[in-house]
Amino acid sequence: MHLYRSAALLLLAGGSSTSDAFVPSATSASPSKPSSIITTDSTEVGSLTVPSIGCGTIAWSTDAMTGRPSPELEDLVSTACEQRGGDGGNILFDTGERYGSHFKTALGMGWGETERLVSKLVRECADIDGGDDGGITSTEVNKPVVATKFTPSPWRTTVDSVVEACEESRKRLGVDSIDLYQIQMPDIVKPLRFLGVDRSYDEVYWDGLAECYHRGMVKNVGVSNYGPTLVTECHRHLAKRGVPLASNQIAYSLIGRQNGAQQTLDRCNELGVKVLAYYPFAMGLLTGKYTSTSPDLMAEGSLLATAEDALLATSHSISSLTNSRRSNFEKKDLERYAKGDGKNIPLGGVAPLLRIMERIATDREKTLAQVALNYIVCKGAVPIPGARTSAQYADNMGALGWRLTEEEVALMETEADNLGFSFDGAGFKRSDAKFVGYGMEKWSLT
Repeated sequence: MHLYRSAALLLLAGGSSTSDAFVPSATSASPSKPSSIITTDSTEVGSLTVPSIGCGTIAWSTDAMTGRPSPELEDLVSTACEQRGGDGGNILFDTGERYGSHFKTALGMGWGETERLVSKLVRECADIDGGDDGGITSTEVNKPVVATKFTPSPWRTTVDSVVEACEESRKRLGVDSIDLYQIQMPDIVKPLRFLGVDRSYDEVYWDGLAECYHRGMVKNVGVSNYGPTLVTECHRHLAKRGVPLASNQIAYSLIGRQNGAQQTLDRCNELGVKVLAYYPFAMGLLTGKYTSTSPDLMAEGSLLATAEDALLATSHSISSLTNSRRSNFEKKDLERYAKGDGKNIPLGGVAPLLRIMERIATDREKTLAQVALNYIVCKGAVPIPGARTSAQYADNMGALGWRLTEEEVALMETEADNLGFSFDGAGFKRSDAKFVGYGMEKWSLT
């Protein structure tokens, strides 16, 4: 277990060409210089100061037999906690009340599972003390930032239903006040729509966020999967209640800028609403996981120098690349994106873009994953890549402390646009829809 942590710390300390501190925005770097080194790398999300890259927890779960988190997750959080503080702000862990094991959540169970797990792991960090209820104390300096989400549901139709859900999340996290409380998606779950029962409760949920904010239950509020129109309406609605809208979480990546994503990012930047980007790797496509033929340019572990790091990279590559947790349905879609089908996706798939990214990664001594993340930071958003091991976390954080040049960004965007397709998810995991038991419900970033 300590091998994971020590190797990850070596990556964080020496795997980048810059210091471990952080930067307020991409504009801090000089885009005309091929080596744009940053001394600090943080950003503001509402009242929070966080690193320019967060950490997603949707894939976190406990062992089915013991109920404990895996040693890899324990090492990940320990590594992250040891690296927090300074000008870079606090670690940002993003979770949600509906995050949990796929089996339980598919059956409508497991609510709050990952919130409890995040609280437990953060509490066990050596220098974080538990509160009276065993949760994360709210008085710690440089404590991790934890964002969670409210899930719109057919039985939640009042302001009080939002307040009650927030209170349950607050208890599970063990905090006095949640750092960032987000609505997970627009109110689209309407099982009785075929009977004409399809009233939207979005404004009710916004009033619920405002109530939680004014009661001091949350420090900041955000939304997810809102397009330019809806995020503008929400921003205006909350402003009338004296509540700032801090964030909007959407799917965004180098090959996922179409279907309203780029317009949404642009509008959020105008409003001062920070975009948090999920699927920053396009579910692994932009890491070379499915198509890279360059053995020294695999997404993780390609730049490790020591024997210990090499051992870690080998074991990590085996676990995260060959033993994928993707369903066969997801793998089929991803392979179609990766190689093309000659129909909707031209033959060659994403490979032409990866060749450009690999060249940039080689020149900068970075990984493909780091180039993909740094691109999103350069666009003014905070990528939220998932991680299940300290090695993955360390590789993600290697995208901090430097910036791609304007020329590199433009080159990759041109190549991405020339691919002839846009990434919108795989299997039941879509960037514009959610499987809700009785079928898929869609939203639109318009």
